[in-house]
Amino acid sequence: MTYCVGLMLDRGLVMMADTRTNAGIDNISTFRKMFTWSVPGERVLMLMTAGNLATTQSVVSLLDERTKAVDEREPSILAVPSMFQAARLVAETLRGVIAQPGTQGQRAEGTFNATLILGGQIKGGPVRLFLIYPEGNFIEAGGDTPFFQIGETKYGRPILVRAYDRAMSFESVVKLLLVSFDSTVKANLSVAPPFDVQLYEAGSFTLEPGLRIAANDPYYQAISAGWGEALKTALDSLPDFDLGQDHQGAHKAG
Repeated sequence: MTYCVGLMLDRGLVMMADTRTNAGIDNISTFRKMFTWSVPGERVLMLMTAGNLATTQSVVSLLDERTKAVDEREPSILAVPSMFQAARLVAETLRGVIAQPGTQGQRAEGTFNATLILGGQIKGGPVRLFLIYPEGNFIEAGGDTPFFQIGETKYGRPILVRAYDRAMSFESVVKLLLVSFDSTVKANLSVAPPFDVQLYEAGSFTLEPGLRIAANDPYYQAISAGWGEALKTALDSLPDFDLGQDHQGAHKAG
């Protein structure tokens, strides 16, 4: 399984992805799930992947190859005029990979599926963030839905819903994401560090070096321990349930 999150901020974009893949509990590996392309001063694109590893690697390889070849029949992600067109290109590539011979049929449909998050900015347009489905369709983040998750989403979502704010700094968002990822790691063995982090400052058209946060990173360990203690303190501060009180709507069994 996988856990990836992409968030839109007033300041730009933040993307984080875990690196664990597994084909059963005795076959666990580490693979990068975040990929980037850029033309300094003109465009920055970031892609995160979840799903079948063979499918996602094929998609990324095809996108990479097209950036190095000049063929109008095979448009490049470095040449499309807008983020919308970039999302269309990635979606069509994903759909084409899944439709290849050997990946068809009811059983293969689920086996070879993948879901992607694409974010970035192309000169002349705003920062945009897309969630791309295996069928080749996609949706865009906006004011009501300012972030996307893919993979094992349910455990880390509550903290994002409660604490996310578009005005947050990059530093605060990385802290928030580490809490979200740590909650997922604690609940699901198929998600694990190291975590890859990519920040993009809106309007910079410059891709900063990515960060990798390992399991033994002192800050991550402090966040993990501190969040656990903070939850315990918060729970202890709430009043205990009164079994003797007449609670409206409650009834005793028997």
